Amino acid sequence: MTKPILYGADYSVYVRIARMALEEKGIDYELVPLDVFATDGIPAWYLEHHPFGRIPAFEHDGFRLFETNAIARYVDEAFEGPALQPADARGRARMGQMTGMLDAYGYRSMVWDVAVERLEKEAPDEALIADGLRQAETVLGVLTSLKAQGPWLLGDQLTLADLHAAPMIGYFVKVIEGRDLLARFALVQEWYARVAARPSFAHTEKVG
Repeated sequence: MTKPILYGADYSVYVRIARMALEEKGIDYELVPLDVFATDGIPAWYLEHHPFGRIPAFEHDGFRLFETNAIARYVDEAFEGPALQPADARGRARMGQMTGMLDAYGYRSMVWDVAVERLEKEAPDEALIADGLRQAETVLGVLTSLKAQGPWLLGDQLTLADLHAAPMIGYFVKVIEGRDLLARFALVQEWYARVAARPSFAHTEKVG
């Protein structure tokens, strides 16, 4: 089999989620740079891989996927290596609940409304940041309530829920407001320190 190809940019939270899954499985893969914010726009050829022009997209032996959750599940199930999904139905449901919550309520607030707004704008919208922090506080509170006993979000097993949450919170804590808010949720802060120490997190950190 040929090694899988991941299309995307190293700055992307969702590309990083997929890369962390590949890293945790010990899979040799190729990252093909694709900048959706490039001046020239999205290249026409890429729309064959992702009809909505988002990242990441994935290809393995002619099999193509887009959407990070689908890519991560395929990576876990199609390759050898440690299982990244619970074996039981309730565990898988809880994992899906966490990733779905983060997609729906965490990503926009933590990454765009707080971190990107603070880091990238010359005149940040303070009202937007405040709203993002309120939403992020709810997300971190719910994540705390859902977290099982043990080192990882679902207990003793590292799963796709951990790999989904880590890059979002990693972006969030690039700014002081994110770090201060995370410090109020000790269980999640301790979990984040643990997952941020993994090689898969270090290897997928954007440089520069």
